[in-house]
This record gives sequence, structure tokens and C-alpha cells, in this order.
Amino acid sequence: MNIFILNTGRCGSTTFIKACQHIDNYTAAHESRLKCIGRQRLAYPEQHIEADNRLSWLLGRLEQAYGDQAFYVHLRRNPAQTADSFAKRSQFGVMRAYKEGFLLGGEKNQSAQDIALDYIDSIDSNIALFLKDKSRQMDFHLESAQADFTRFWHEIGASGDLQQALMEWDVTYNASR
Repeated sequence: MNIFILNTGRCGSTTFIKACQHIDNYTAAHESRLKCIGRQRLAYPEQHIEADNRLSWLLGRLEQAYGDQAFYVHLRRNPAQTADSFAKRSQFGVMRAYKEGFLLGGEKNQSAQDIALDYIDSIDSNIALFLKDKSRQMDFHLESAQADFTRFWHEIGASGDLQQALMEWDVTYNASR
């Protein structure tokens, strides 16, 4: 079974994968097929956990490739905190792509925070719609990470070192500055 951690970005996906690397019966990676196109983009190995916020742009293709055969996690963080983190990165990455590409530059009165909140709402709504008919899924909130990760561990039948995995949630990875 493959597992996909669907998310907006800036919500703990790097930490999620660090924790998953303490699982023995799955491989785990963060944005491992980022530069691939076509069929290769979603060609993940069996028994693999992948976190990549760009998967939220590929939900139709994810449906075609994995449908209801995968396990899906909707990873979320408080939207205001997520937007704060994105606003600090407004000149590059997904925020620049969203503003310049999707919003065609946006309007002058739109702050980086406003654009980030719009992006977050759009992505979370798309993920929720995608998951509405999936039989194997869970919501995961960064604010309750250790409890949610323990539940995730048991739901996927993980083996390995759960205590070491839970300790990863005490470390901040990839923080915006």
C-alpha cells in the first residue's frame, strides 16, 4: 500500500517524513519525484510514504494512478500560522507561482498574507473534495501531531521505533525565517 501525505506546504510535512523514517515496513520521502513528469511523476515504489505539497495540483492524476487503493493523510496546520510562514516566502516557491502564475500578479491591495490564505483555502478545499470518497484516509493536525501520528502508525500497521518517531515532532525542520 502507498501512503500520500496531502498538504498545502508549511505545515509539518518534512517533520512527518522524518518521523516516518523510523518505520521499518515502509520507505518514506519528501518531494522525491518533484522534477519528474508524465507517468514517472507518480511512479512511487510499493510500501512507500510520500509527502509533497505539489501532489495537491495532481489530484486527478493521483486518482487515476492510485484511486482508493492508497491511504491518504490530509496534513493541516492552523491556517493563520501556515499563512505567516508562506508570507515570509512570498518571493519564491509556491507562493510566487500562485501569485504570478495563477493570480497573474494579483491586485496591488492584496498582501502576502491574504494571498497565502487564499492559496491555503484553495488547496485544502481541493484535498477535501478529493478525499470525500476515499475509504482509507485520516485528518492529521500539526497541533496534535504526536497523538495523530500514533493513530496513523496503528492505522497503517507500521513497525519500527514509534518512540523515536514521536521524538521527531519535538524538532522544527525547514522553518521560515
